[in-house]
Amino acid sequence: MSFVQFSKVSLAFGNRDILKEVSVNLATGTRAALTGANGSGKSTLMKVMAGVQECDSGDRAVEKGCRIAYLPQSGIVHKGATLLEETDKAFEYGYSLHTEMDDIGDKLAAGGLSEGQQKLFLERQHEIITFLEESGWHRRSVLAEQTLIGLGFSSKDMSRPVEEFSGGWQMRIALAKALLMSPDILLLDEPTNYLDIEARSWLEEFLLSFRGGFLLVSHDRYFLDVTINEVYELFNGELHRYPGNYSHYEDVRAVELESLMARYEQQQEEIHKLEDFIRRFQYKATKAAQAQERMKMLEKIERIEIPESLKKIHFSFPPAPHSGRLVLTLNQVGKTYTSEEPDPVTGEYRLNPVITDLDLVVEKGDRLVVAGRNGAGKSTLLRIIAQTDSTYTGEVKLGSGVSIGYFSQDNAETMKGDMSILDLLESEAPLELIPKLRDMLGAFLFRGDDVYKPINVLSGGEKSRVALLRILLKPVNLLILDEPTNHLDLHSKDVLLSALKDFGGTVVFVSHDRGFIESLANRVLELTPGKSRQFPGGYDYYLDQIGVAVSASGGAHITPIPEKETVITPNVGALSYEEEKKQKGERRKLEKEEERLLEAISETEEQKAGLEAQMGDPTVYSDGEKCKSIQAQISDLEEQIALLSQQWEEVSQKLEQM
Repeated sequence: MSFVQFSKVSLAFGNRDILKEVSVNLATGTRAALTGANGSGKSTLMKVMAGVQECDSGDRAVEKGCRIAYLPQSGIVHKGATLLEETDKAFEYGYSLHTEMDDIGDKLAAGGLSEGQQKLFLERQHEIITFLEESGWHRRSVLAEQTLIGLGFSSKDMSRPVEEFSGGWQMRIALAKALLMSPDILLLDEPTNYLDIEARSWLEEFLLSFRGGFLLVSHDRYFLDVTINEVYELFNGELHRYPGNYSHYEDVRAVELESLMARYEQQQEEIHKLEDFIRRFQYKATKAAQAQERMKMLEKIERIEIPESLKKIHFSFPPAPHSGRLVLTLNQVGKTYTSEEPDPVTGEYRLNPVITDLDLVVEKGDRLVVAGRNGAGKSTLLRIIAQTDSTYTGEVKLGSGVSIGYFSQDNAETMKGDMSILDLLESEAPLELIPKLRDMLGAFLFRGDDVYKPINVLSGGEKSRVALLRILLKPVNLLILDEPTNHLDLHSKDVLLSALKDFGGTVVFVSHDRGFIESLANRVLELTPGKSRQFPGGYDYYLDQIGVAVSASGGAHITPIPEKETVITPNVGALSYEEEKKQKGERRKLEKEEERLLEAISETEEQKAGLEAQMGDPTVYSDGEKCKSIQAQISDLEEQIALLSQQWEEVSQKLEQM
């Protein structure tokens, strides 16, 4: 079993403790998420685990031969190779092992070795051969191409120079290399940031079949729920572990923090009373001594801090202006792009039809998601509807009284000026929303002095969040949102989702966040090159109708529906009383079984954690026999956990299907 063990790791930046005596063990079979508020130190902890960031104190122990692959959030740029050549660098371990095997062969051929030396060399040679076979080294070209296609690249991309790919695709290349390294431990910091739904689905399947261990950071709740079985929360520099998927962690944490919230509110009341007394009497001679005494009391209070996700923030859009029932009508809309380079044979510029003869009617109250692979024309269609692109054929008609609010990453990048974020929003917000701006900015990750940052100094992600807030403050009745969740954390997404559900107008949107789509959409428009289909139901219904099957070796495959059926209506029919009663009984049984399995997993993992803690005891690790015995017990418990987790996943899947 390969492992990376961290014991009492601490790290401070200035006077701020980022990590306080953090202990964690990552091993074969680990399927964990790392969570915490923005700025809590998640990326720093990942860097420490990867060995690229030194800690101030504590121990980092890596088992001999354990190979770690680390993917940072951003900043990786590849140069000087084609896509396949760059990806082949992930197999450097295999080339090194082949060199070692050649050296062993030369030494064995030269002779003069003792019997013991010969035995050691032959064992090492066998070890290398076995590892190369199991790692897929001999199929590396096929594996590389399958992985790249799974992550969204096309066959035509394989020979392209890597310099031609944009930042998001550069990170996909880095992700592909990390996955292909055959690591024992994978550390993935926001791997879903640059992936569309198809690529995320492929990555989900890869991780579910991955034989090593992994720790990942992600703001995609659905992705976390289907890939992990334990959560580590980093809060105030301390790390706490919770068994179960991410939704289970949120439920458990909410209950656990009720008492903390009660103490927090009680403390806040006490602080306000002390501050009020000081403010009123610090300059009054007869009360000055008492005011000084209360100032000392205030300084001595150890402030209770709570996670940002517990600070329940809710905001409502300005009332949507009245509009007619028909909000938007598209008649025979088409869009064709001309290639940038002429055809090398004919010399003519090729025409690429992206949208062809699209008919669409959007009614008041619709939450329409536009789905489809990258390059299918989703963003193009949103620009046409938002009337920022007029180079199309056909007709786009807005209904009576329709006013548009349009958000896209491109619009966000054009924001400039020396005005602060707060001043800009105050100048544009309706009067009734101005008192709520601080809370709204906090929900969108602008806290403390961040609100005074000038627009000119903001990063791309920060500009995107400000641009989204500006749209949400305007009284409109048709929101057109292109990837609104890209730069938001889970808490911010929840705040936005709640507001969009309560919005009195109509929403047309594109998103790569499956949980967000499932919670909001009530209609789906699917775009494929030159074609479109409409589905009058939520995203689950859409996936069920198109028959999505995802394979870790080849990406998401869609079983096509006959082209005649451009609009698909749900089957109508009710279960009989007896059938419904039977189904409810089965569901209750499954729910009880799911609860039992989660408790069993939790208890077994606690036993494992106790044994692992013993391994850190000098009296244990200095005793070879005792160490070996405990390690065997840990291995047995890991097998139990794997079996229980598999059973839990099967029960959970049955519940989802029901």
